[in-house]
Amino acid sequence: MRRRLAPATLLLPLALLLTACGGNASAGTGSDTDGKGSLTLNVGDQKGGSEAILRAAGELDNLDYKIKWSTFSSGPPLLEAVNAKAVDIGGVGNTPPVFAAGADSKITVVAAWHGTSKGDAVLVPNDSKLNDPAQLKGKSIAVAQGSSANYQLVASLKKAGLGLADVKVKYLQPADALAAFTSGKVDAWAVWDPYTSQILQGKQGRVLTTGDGVTNGLTFQVAAPSALKDKKKAAAIRDYLERLRRAYRWVYSHEPEWAKVWAKETGLPEDVALAAVKRTYTTRVAVAVDRQLIASEQEIADTFTSLKLIPGKVEFGNFVDTRFNGDLPASTSAPRPAED
Repeated sequence: MRRRLAPATLLLPLALLLTACGGNASAGTGSDTDGKGSLTLNVGDQKGGSEAILRAAGELDNLDYKIKWSTFSSGPPLLEAVNAKAVDIGGVGNTPPVFAAGADSKITVVAAWHGTSKGDAVLVPNDSKLNDPAQLKGKSIAVAQGSSANYQLVASLKKAGLGLADVKVKYLQPADALAAFTSGKVDAWAVWDPYTSQILQGKQGRVLTTGDGVTNGLTFQVAAPSALKDKKKAAAIRDYLERLRRAYRWVYSHEPEWAKVWAKETGLPEDVALAAVKRTYTTRVAVAVDRQLIASEQEIADTFTSLKLIPGKVEFGNFVDTRFNGDLPASTSAPRPAED
């Protein structure tokens, strides 16, 4: 089982602790292993991600292969590890695979979930004079480069009639962004859950706008092509994805139970964990990796190409594998409604 973090009473120390666990590579690695057997599946995760939901749902029991966990601060460094074959599969938001594809990384999207984007937010301090996204012009905004929040920021600015050139973007990983936000060094922070819930429940900020209605609400499991070519690892990946889908279905009717496990695993206060569960995680439904999904991600890729943040044209369809779709519904299927 993962080494557990001591509960934190302040947001900033928690973030710094998570950074310390990450090291220079933004990943926590060690002896965090589940299961038994001769085969080891190296799984990349983010705070409060796949491991937490699988453990809460009991889906890490009776594994006939081992899962070795590595925790990353965000999607981009996780996919760097996938590209380097240090991780076989890992969970990320809708934008990191686009940047990875733009860098011609060796990554393959193998599974998807569709949820609301209410947890993807642009946050401002409680005493900020900003009340409309259009007022962000000339303001400084922290965001993790290449993350789902990066596109959410671009899309939210566009909806408000602004572009990235109209604001001062500070590319910071979540822990550093949190420090900048709480110390007043930036005017706003574009981020995702559970960081959104962390700020709101801690009463250290408020929502200026969310990604709901402006982003596609997709999250992915992304695998290394080398792992997919290995028959035994591919079989383990199939089993892993089935367990993850069952775990999400379990959470729909067990929100408090998952929030409690999640809080213990991450050091988050239970109220923060439960808020993130209701706002974001229980809205996600497993969907197929299909043509509509590819088209939606292609739009994100073309947006970043036009901004010259990706060097050239990306053909997102070259970075997907549909073998694990089964009879899953279309990627455009409605997510479960979020609980406010």
